[in-house]
Amino acid sequence: MAFEDKEAELGLLLTRMQNEPDDLHELYEQIRLKLNEMKAYGMPLPADLVQFEHDIEAEFAAEKEYAERQTRMDKVIADRAKR
Repeated sequence: MAFEDKEAELGLLLTRMQNEPDDLHELYEQIRLKLNEMKAYGMPLPADLVQFEHDIEAEFAAEKEYAERQTRMDKVIADRAKR
């Protein structure tokens, strides 16, 4: 596998992320796998994509935390409304 091939595959995935924002989690997983492949082959990882991976992981973690917090708040509201 040539480095340029992997770079091209990553570029296509990023384009899909831009064009298909509903599939962000799936596309992120594919990008993560490509970066792991590059790492396994001893290829250099592009610094901007490594940072992108960290940033999107943080974004997804924040979304999860928000959803959990919202669920807790909804529960309190529902429980208190029954009284």
